[in-house]
Amino acid sequence: MRLAAESARNDLLDSYLSFAVEREMPALGTVVRRPQALTAWLRAYAAASSTTASFEAIADAVSRDARPRRATIADHREALGQLYLLDEVPAWAPFGKELSRLGGAPKHQLADPALAARLLRVGPDALISASGIADTSPSFRALRRGPLLGSLFESLATLCVRVYAQPHRANVVHLRTHGGDHEIDMILEREDGRILAIEVKLSSSIDDEDVRHLHWLEDKLGEDVVDRIVLTTGRTAYRRADGTAVVPLALLGP
Repeated sequence: MRLAAESARNDLLDSYLSFAVEREMPALGTVVRRPQALTAWLRAYAAASSTTASFEAIADAVSRDARPRRATIADHREALGQLYLLDEVPAWAPFGKELSRLGGAPKHQLADPALAARLLRVGPDALISASGIADTSPSFRALRRGPLLGSLFESLATLCVRVYAQPHRANVVHLRTHGGDHEIDMILEREDGRILAIEVKLSSSIDDEDVRHLHWLEDKLGEDVVDRIVLTTGRTAYRRADGTAVVPLALLGP
């Protein structure tokens, strides 16, 4: 699909989404009486990619005439999760760690950032523009901080990390304290309880502010933190003087 012409890619993505809503969900026993309403909700969910926005806020971002009922949304979410179209990153709930006041909301992700971009009808030009999104709905923009490109870059990084974590039986979760004082985009938790902490930055350069949450976690957990990594848009992998690994996403591998 990646090498296909843009129009062909768009058709393939539209077909995939339509097939999931109109064929695969009914095959699971989920009745979709208003496919257009479900698609409208999926667009709002896509706008919330890489955030912990509440499901109430996502529902409220859908225009009132197209908004599914809350009970219907719950049923649809379960079916979409079974199809792995929704692939949320759970909140970290560590056992025996000296951490408190951790949030429990999942981080929203679709199976592939290309699906989110297509649902929002944004192409490369819109993503790299100043606004970062073609959709002008204030309610959609209110679901996240910063440009959509940053959210989708984190979605891509999450997809890659999950693939590489599977052979090592590592869980991929995220960390956010209540109030958002500290956030870490991904925590890879091994079976022995030790972790790898990862931040994702839409930048080729990293400063002290970008790694402060990683240092906070290591200060809390000590040797339980195997390594600290920042995934970037740069070209060169290196270690900062503080020991944090800076790795371009394009160079990430098993």
